[in-house]
Amino acid sequence: MYDETIAQKIINYIQENKVSTTEIGDCLGKTGAIFGLLPLNRGHFSVGKIHYVYAHSNTNWPIHEQIIDIPEDRILFVDQINVQERALFGELVATYIIQKLKARAIISKGLLRDARELIQRDFPIWCTGITPEGCFNVKREETPDVKMIVKRNKEYYQDAIAVCDDCGVVIIPKEQINEEMLEKIIAMEEQERIWFHCVLDLGWNTFDTVCAKKYLNDESIIQRKKDKK
Repeated sequence: MYDETIAQKIINYIQENKVSTTEIGDCLGKTGAIFGLLPLNRGHFSVGKIHYVYAHSNTNWPIHEQIIDIPEDRILFVDQINVQERALFGELVATYIIQKLKARAIISKGLLRDARELIQRDFPIWCTGITPEGCFNVKREETPDVKMIVKRNKEYYQDAIAVCDDCGVVIIPKEQINEEMLEKIIAMEEQERIWFHCVLDLGWNTFDTVCAKKYLNDESIIQRKKDKK
């Protein structure tokens, strides 16, 4: 069952420790990344609960409808369904989302436009690319296929946790937002510290450290780990 308290603990820990998408992906068994999503502006780090919206059939009319009222402090996830290489939105909508709706960040599974302005504003945006050609502002009925895809994708993304950095975007699914995941993330951070200690401070090679895990038989390292707690 989805636990709001645990979700916030996970978000807080990732934020405070700047746990990377790489580490979160490892905690998820080398999964969770959304292929093709890259930062529009470098140097941003964002983690938070997702609010899901979407465009479909080459129109962004649904986006304008859906972002009229969304919760603050969310990462807005903008899906695209049957959009043929057109930008989902540009500077105006992005500015509204970040400045007026107070979103933590924007994830767009489609293209964006007004790249120069979005880069100048240094918004925390992750997207699949840029193009000057935008979607149409027309209302179109959703086909049964579109409705099915929306239902499936919203169930997966809504209230999941997104972690975004220079490497891309990783999603922690709702069913894995639990105490076990929090413990995995904490343990992953500790493992990273131990690995760097072994390689940089002790002069070990990466095979002995990462593959053979010889530190597990080194009492001084085990004691060091206990002393850190």
